[in-house]
Amino acid sequence: MSKAEVTISEAIKVKLPLRECLIGEPHFYKKVALVVIPMIIQNTLSNVVGLLDNVMVGQVGTLAMSAVAIVNQLMFVYMLCVWGALAGAGIFGTQYFGKRDFEGVRFTMRFKMIVALVITFLAMMIFLVAGEGLINLYIAKDTPLVDAEQTLKLAREYLLIMLIGIIPFGITQVYAGTIRESGKTTLPMIASMSAMVINFIFNLLLIFGYLGFPKLGVIGAAIATVISRFVECAIVCIKGHINHVDYSFLEGLYSNFHVPVSLVWPIMTKSLPLLANEFLWSLAQATLLQSYSIRGIEVIAAMNIANTIAQIFNEVFLSLGNSSSIIVGQELGAEHYLDARKYAWRMASLSVASCIIMGTLLNLVAPVIPQVYNTEPEIKALATEFIRVVALVMPLNAFANVSYFILRSGGKTMITFLFDSCFSWLVSVTAARILAGYTTMPVQTVYLCVCSLEFIKCTIGFILVNKGVWVKNIVKKA
Repeated sequence: MSKAEVTISEAIKVKLPLRECLIGEPHFYKKVALVVIPMIIQNTLSNVVGLLDNVMVGQVGTLAMSAVAIVNQLMFVYMLCVWGALAGAGIFGTQYFGKRDFEGVRFTMRFKMIVALVITFLAMMIFLVAGEGLINLYIAKDTPLVDAEQTLKLAREYLLIMLIGIIPFGITQVYAGTIRESGKTTLPMIASMSAMVINFIFNLLLIFGYLGFPKLGVIGAAIATVISRFVECAIVCIKGHINHVDYSFLEGLYSNFHVPVSLVWPIMTKSLPLLANEFLWSLAQATLLQSYSIRGIEVIAAMNIANTIAQIFNEVFLSLGNSSSIIVGQELGAEHYLDARKYAWRMASLSVASCIIMGTLLNLVAPVIPQVYNTEPEIKALATEFIRVVALVMPLNAFANVSYFILRSGGKTMITFLFDSCFSWLVSVTAARILAGYTTMPVQTVYLCVCSLEFIKCTIGFILVNKGVWVKNIVKKA
């Protein structure tokens, strides 16, 4: 047995004191803060702007809001495919950063660029060919013909323009993801915040036609998003290459676009399960929304409101989960296996604790924010109930989320595939289909039942994290 195997084996067998699992030293929280605070700021502001965008589109009308929600759900599938495909290489990148191997980082970044562009062009072809059919899946059969035709028209126009912005989106994810893996999250935050400002300004100008600009409604919202995507891409790429001190790993990235053949298959074995996972998981989320939409197109509008608001409050635990893969992954790459286990549990406890606070706040604002939308009172009331469900199950979602990223940090991508997307299809989607399609249970009760099933996932996550199956260094040479 090699020394590395003994070290990992011993680290797994050590019984960690409860206090060390729940509470860390000052330097631990400083490390977490440097990684997670820029993420939280960036993503929270992004979601706030998303909320404002959503409200602005909502002023155009319920059908416009539903059309945008449908397309955004389809685009969400593409985005998660990109994130999933890049995450496999990101596991290697994070551990390469942990051992200060910048050439290895460049290898993984080149791999990411190829994969991101391939997925992007495939997505464009799929949406161009099958976009209308996919949109129709979300329009309930009992929707009045005039409303159905108008929703389809608006969604189709919105989708065609949004496709222009997915190329810079893919490139941005390659750069921003790699920079975050280094533990430096400020530049992606600046780029994203700049894009948000641009998006918000052009939304005002193009949706409502202020300052002499044409009043384009939903089309204006799409154009604003595309412009902001190009701005974000330009900032993160240009500033990354200019700053040779903080981002020295970008030097020589394109001088020799080489990825060692010996590294391709190991990355693929981690990337393919994650790509499959994100694709199937996002497809499960799209299917869940489609399942709920059986109860009427107003359910889509209410869920759009609820999800947009909830995403702001969810961002704390989502950022903590994402940062846990960076913090724990770097410890694994540096062969600090015992610290990796301690940090994993500390991130989990921090994430759940944050959600007790954020869930309480979300419950308090649940009746207030839907009132700013220009839609029917029934939809506002339904959105409020959906938001309260999200607030109630937030701690469960937090633990499941951080468990996923901890398992992923050690390269256990096949386990995460089973843990995440398989659970969504076998449990969540099945329950939603049965309850929404074959019972008279109110849709908000159906939503609560499906969301509560996350407790099963948390139990599985606790067992897997506790067993230490994820404690592995995947970049250490024999």
